[in-house]
Amino acid sequence: MLNLLKRLFFRKQQRLEKVEKLRTDFKDRYHHFKLLLNANNRALEIITELDEALRGTHPFGMSFVRDRCARVSTNVFKMVNHLNLLAPDKYESLIPKFREIQASVNPTITRTRTYPDSPLVMALADINNELSDVVGGKMASLGEIRACAGKTVPGGFVVTARAYQEFIDYNDLQEEINRKIQTSELNELEQRAELSASIQKMILAGEIPKALSDSIKKNYQSLQARYSTKRLVAMRSSALGEDHVRNTFAGQYKSLLNVDEENLLHSYKNIVASKYSLRAMSYRLNRGIRDEDVAMCVGCISMIDAYVGGVIYTRNPINPDDDSIVINSAWGLPKIVVDGGSEIDIFKIRRDESFTIHRRMIAVKSKQYTQDSKTGISPVDVPKIMRESASLTDDQIKELTLTGLDLENHFGSAQDIEWAIDQKGRIIVLQSRPLQRIAVTRDDDTDDINTDSEIIAKGGITASPGVSSGPVCIVGQKDDVYKFPKGAVLVTQQALPRWAILLARAAAVITEQGNMTGHLANVSREFEKPAIFGIEGATEILKPGQVITLDAVARRVYDGIVEELIQKYNKPHNPIEGSTVYEALRSANEHISPLTLLDPDSVAFKPENCVTLHDITRYCHEKSVQEMFRFGLDHKFNERSSKQLFTDVAMKWWVLNLDDGFREEVQGKFAKITNITSIPMQALWDGITWKPWVGPPPLDGKGFISVMFQATANPALTLGTRSIYADRNYFMVSKNFCSLASRLGFHFTTVEALVSERARENYISFQFKGGATDIDRRVRRLHFVRSILEEHNFLTDIKEDLLIARIDNQERDTMIEKLRVLGYMVIHTRQLDMVMNNPDSVNHYKKQITEDIEEMLGTGSQRISYEI
Repeated sequence: MLNLLKRLFFRKQQRLEKVEKLRTDFKDRYHHFKLLLNANNRALEIITELDEALRGTHPFGMSFVRDRCARVSTNVFKMVNHLNLLAPDKYESLIPKFREIQASVNPTITRTRTYPDSPLVMALADINNELSDVVGGKMASLGEIRACAGKTVPGGFVVTARAYQEFIDYNDLQEEINRKIQTSELNELEQRAELSASIQKMILAGEIPKALSDSIKKNYQSLQARYSTKRLVAMRSSALGEDHVRNTFAGQYKSLLNVDEENLLHSYKNIVASKYSLRAMSYRLNRGIRDEDVAMCVGCISMIDAYVGGVIYTRNPINPDDDSIVINSAWGLPKIVVDGGSEIDIFKIRRDESFTIHRRMIAVKSKQYTQDSKTGISPVDVPKIMRESASLTDDQIKELTLTGLDLENHFGSAQDIEWAIDQKGRIIVLQSRPLQRIAVTRDDDTDDINTDSEIIAKGGITASPGVSSGPVCIVGQKDDVYKFPKGAVLVTQQALPRWAILLARAAAVITEQGNMTGHLANVSREFEKPAIFGIEGATEILKPGQVITLDAVARRVYDGIVEELIQKYNKPHNPIEGSTVYEALRSANEHISPLTLLDPDSVAFKPENCVTLHDITRYCHEKSVQEMFRFGLDHKFNERSSKQLFTDVAMKWWVLNLDDGFREEVQGKFAKITNITSIPMQALWDGITWKPWVGPPPLDGKGFISVMFQATANPALTLGTRSIYADRNYFMVSKNFCSLASRLGFHFTTVEALVSERARENYISFQFKGGATDIDRRVRRLHFVRSILEEHNFLTDIKEDLLIARIDNQERDTMIEKLRVLGYMVIHTRQLDMVMNNPDSVNHYKKQITEDIEEMLGTGSQRISYEI
């Protein structure tokens, strides 16, 4: 007796241990499955972000590219790892495939730029366009103008890209700059401003290496030796990529005028720091320029005591049919012209033999900029006798025209030229860069749009063509940039360069003052944002929040949205397409986003056929679901350790709690449905018990013979046979999981489901097999069931006499609805194989089942509370 008790106790312990192992295995498998799904969800979200970025939905920088590529790789590797933990030693071949794809992504996002070896400082006399990677575009162009085009330029020298790199390396700045950029949200303007201030402070606190400081001072002294009197200098940015045909960086970096020897080195650091000004960082972000592609070279040129200065456009920037030369000029230094001031003279010259001046617009010029030994430059009053006089004579206009044409011919494209005429009457070229041009889609004076919308303002000049609409946002103070909403129309008094920071967010621009040669006009054209400058009283006429439509070609502002104009003349624009950042993302994304592994049932659905990270996510997700679906098949149900469901349904049901499927632990042998918290089981049970099964359909002679034949061929399925597996139904449950293995008569059904608040985790797997009749009737019954399930959006497949159906990635309530359908089908489609050769019976049962399901879904659950 003692030995018997020991054996019984030992067997009980074994059962308990097996159940505990079953629960542990489930928790472990479920844990890895959920982590895999979480990684899958995040990877797919990032892939969507990358695809949207390439479609131009928002600007992005290399920090975005590197961050998202690193994140998607990390999450895909997590999926591979958790799949191998879910099914040990089964998917090891995924790891080398992942490494291979990742190795293809990395070079496109980690590539760094190296700057050519050169002197730290170079004289302007030794520079031409071939050295643009050494001294930057602006100074290379100035050297080219002197050396090859034969025009007069100021004397000076350039602190090179190599010097910039040595300054950054000497102070160990780059790693910290990279860290700050990588950890900042650049699309948030306030964070970008904080980042800008932080990096500039670091640079200004840096120490210039002795070799560099000595070289700058030596070249400064050599420059002074060329003149009979001491000359102050202008320190000007000449960053790599500046004054490029695609990206001008107009007004984005700092220039310092009237710099003396005492402030030379500090001014150099100020110009270098301006690489990280809020304007410059915003410009690079919105134009897709990598931070590492920009080395800040600095030009140091002698100041010109300008009598008059301005800008030449050798073509009309907004009308390709107009080949006139446009000269804008003002008394004193050209600052008032390049900053977009309105008090300037405008001359338009034909390209004929006599260079006819066919348009003159002489402004009342009350202010001019002159050199100031203390502040660099300062605005002063123009003498009254000069205010209404033309700032240029006809001879000077002709000479400037010839200068512009010579430079256009030399560089082979239309030019934007900054110039000055000194006190001796000499024309001195200060800068020449490719002219940004945008084609106008219709005539200035043509308006073929019929609209009842009121014109509330008109006039001014077209600084950038196009049509756009949005609410008015009036800006005037620097802090207004942080309040500017995306899609608003920027309205301001002066066309200042500082407002360029808002162009990526603005729908259009309207100013009371300004001209088409200013920095803001240039950048507006680069961003293809419609702009009208010079609408008098615009900040009074237009009210904050008022929705308007701007037609910059016809120079009209309409009240409200004029859909006819917008649809006809507006065009989508991706401002960074073709940029280095865009191409880096595009190249990397070729190995990330495309999905080529499509059919999980194909023989090609293998790890070795994954060519992108998206393919690996697809493979891992599919296989993880399959592995999770197999839980009920891979683990034997221990009936003695489960609880029999206390129910009035005339079938036996057992439930094994794997984790948190019961509201409270059950001490006896029976469990009530009200004590079960498993959401998928509740839904299945609701369908199972919706309507009582009325019993098997009446058999005809052939159906009865078919049943008897099958029973003879397989005695285990004889109608009278009662095995421990007959009419036994087993649920293994947790709160969000359910595995049902059911045998009702000759029918074998498995359902596995995961239902939670996270739609991308949710799935249902359904398998249905067996029957008491011949294979033809069983297959017909499968097609019958399949047709009903497909009406409820299940994906289905039939293999011999096995029906497989699944649905996933649906919201919680949808999954509950589908499980109720399956619960109903599990009960009410058994033994229908016996009538599948009778069309009338088939139609009858199809109609009855369809009506029952519609009633069930339409009424909703009357008994089950689906707890979250």
